[in-house]
Amino acid sequence: MRRLRSSLGICAVCLAAALRLSAQDVQHPPVWEQIPGPPCASVPEWNARSQPATCDPAAIGIWLRDITHWRNERRIRAGYDDALYSEPALSWTQSSFVQPQMMVHDRFFYDPAAHRYTVDRYLADVTRRYGGIDSVLVWHTYSNIGIDSRNAYDMFRDLPGGREGVKQMVDDFHKRNVRVLFPIMLWDQGTHEEGVSDAQAVARELAAVGADGINGDTLDGVPRNFLDASAQAGHKLAMEPETGLASDEMVAYNPLTWGYWDYNFVPSVSRYKWLEPRHMVHLSDRWAHNHLDDLQQAFFNGIGFESWENIWGIWNQMTPRDAEALRRTATIERAFAPLLVSQQWEPHVFMQQFGVFASKWTAAQQTLWTIVNRDAYSVSGRQLVVPYKADVRYFDLWHGVELHPVHEGNSSVLEFDIENGGFGAILEQAASQAPPQATLDTMRELAKTPLGDYSHEWKTLPQQIVAISATKAPQSAPSGMVKIPAADYVFRVNGVEIEGDNNEGVDFQYPWETAARRYHEHKLHIDSFWIDKYPVTNAEFKRFLDATHYHPVDDHNFLKDWSNGTYLSGWDKKPVTWVSLEDARAYAQWAGKRLPHEWEWQYAAQGTDNRIYPWGNDWLFGTPAPANPLESAAQPSVAVPVPDRGRDAAPAADVDAHPAGASFFGVMDLVGNVWQWTDEYTDDHTRAAVLRGGSHYQPQGSRWYFPQAYKLSQHGKYLLMAPSLDRSGNIGFRCVVDAQ
Repeated sequence: MRRLRSSLGICAVCLAAALRLSAQDVQHPPVWEQIPGPPCASVPEWNARSQPATCDPAAIGIWLRDITHWRNERRIRAGYDDALYSEPALSWTQSSFVQPQMMVHDRFFYDPAAHRYTVDRYLADVTRRYGGIDSVLVWHTYSNIGIDSRNAYDMFRDLPGGREGVKQMVDDFHKRNVRVLFPIMLWDQGTHEEGVSDAQAVARELAAVGADGINGDTLDGVPRNFLDASAQAGHKLAMEPETGLASDEMVAYNPLTWGYWDYNFVPSVSRYKWLEPRHMVHLSDRWAHNHLDDLQQAFFNGIGFESWENIWGIWNQMTPRDAEALRRTATIERAFAPLLVSQQWEPHVFMQQFGVFASKWTAAQQTLWTIVNRDAYSVSGRQLVVPYKADVRYFDLWHGVELHPVHEGNSSVLEFDIENGGFGAILEQAASQAPPQATLDTMRELAKTPLGDYSHEWKTLPQQIVAISATKAPQSAPSGMVKIPAADYVFRVNGVEIEGDNNEGVDFQYPWETAARRYHEHKLHIDSFWIDKYPVTNAEFKRFLDATHYHPVDDHNFLKDWSNGTYLSGWDKKPVTWVSLEDARAYAQWAGKRLPHEWEWQYAAQGTDNRIYPWGNDWLFGTPAPANPLESAAQPSVAVPVPDRGRDAAPAADVDAHPAGASFFGVMDLVGNVWQWTDEYTDDHTRAAVLRGGSHYQPQGSRWYFPQAYKLSQHGKYLLMAPSLDRSGNIGFRCVVDAQ
């Protein structure tokens, strides 16, 4: 889910130019996913060399005939077949108006202490804040994928409870009428090979848990073979690509898409919904702190919204105003979902007031107008003029009241108010029909508080460090540990997260900071402490198990590379891996030690001379350090293991195999063998651990894998959910003891 707006803009310009050169004789071709609205409705520009003007019905009619011509021809060119949209098993897609991408790491979704999914708690939160959801994209892979050689399907099976646990979780969503999708990552071709095609693998896994759909990460259309594979598995899935469709033919078997749009004053028309009114688009602008544009465009087009707030563990909560706007627009869309798939959809009907735009949705005995006010000021009075009909009633759905039109000759004039940046909805229906009383009652109650009274201030979510208790100071030098002297230390570090730019909320919030951010620098006093010379080895961890008989409640993947309760022959000096943060803490407590704070780890590795690596500033001795050393170096450094780029990760090196990697203080195996657990940070929605040192494993073929952090000024942010998923073949740990 990582397509950038700037890239879209470039692609859109290129595509628009190509379409204008096509054989179609149209004046208003689509620009990628969007069909521009009538040009007469635009705001005046000082350099346009024309006077401000307004649209008239004739100009809008010309525009509508032009885009209708485009649609008719495109359907013919695509050989369009709408059979999929008539299948009852997939009809839910046509009313899936609100869909969050939800990280499995969200603390409202899973309780690691109780070892259970908390679907009801998650749904209660989104219902309270913005009225609930219709489907959910359950995200379990990126940004942690690539920490080891587990592929996306391995990580799916590593979710708590395995398939049975996931199936129960899906069932819990279904009981609340929420459909469930999981992602596919076709770019994940550098980790463990599944042994069957991606289409077969995802169809098999999702059929087993009863999921409803596939979201195609970075895909411009989910290939047809995924739909076919799900049908062959006896469990047909809905396809939902992230970045639009490579061709209009794909509308026939991709009933949902995401939309990354450019937002102008005049609302655009969804290309894919215009081709097939039953197609559902979820507009996404995940980094925005103000969602007025995407909420208005979605309501105008009768499409959905991606209520994505937990973005790779970075919390970007909707403002109260946006959340309330979503509650109200979704209430109307759900109530009139059958109208919003009308083949008689008419976008941009003529409205009386400049800056007010409406779509018209017509069925047998009802007509709905979905309206948005793009002006920066409220608009009242004459809004909509329609042909006079004696046997109809009109309802202002947004305010929950009946309207009584003013008759002017053969016309009826509808007058109502719309807030600045607001919404409206008008229903016309036969007088013989019962009014939509439940919707009117709900909206009338909501309308007592205007949207403008809700705050539009965005606030970041504060993080807290998980406290680490001090240890008892030893009376003599602990075996296998190095003493680090006290110092005033300039702690300088940054996160290597692929996304998030320099936004507030990215990375971690240290105790001395006011909010999370990517770049950190702080001078602090560090008391003297002892640190393990080497990471904890398999042999040392075995002594802990023999002494305590420790066995975690959630034991999936615990010491996965051991056999029959012990490590493999010859692995005694390899760092222990496949241990969770909780497992590492249990060992440290038994040993009378603790895990290091990140700044302690870095100080022990770096000293006070700001060196780049533990051993100095050169990755290869005598050679300047490259920007990404393990990828750019002509040969591996003698200070770290040889990089492993295979699809199945090789074992880590022995902890004492690279003595040239020693730090100034003589601490060993700090970088390039296995990542090492340090601090944990939490906010209300996410837990994440600070990983240090990087590892020897580098899956190839994609830039989306968990990035390495070999420099001492870098760290990794590893999202935490449950030990079953958190444990990794490339994460180990070392301990510290407080000195007197």
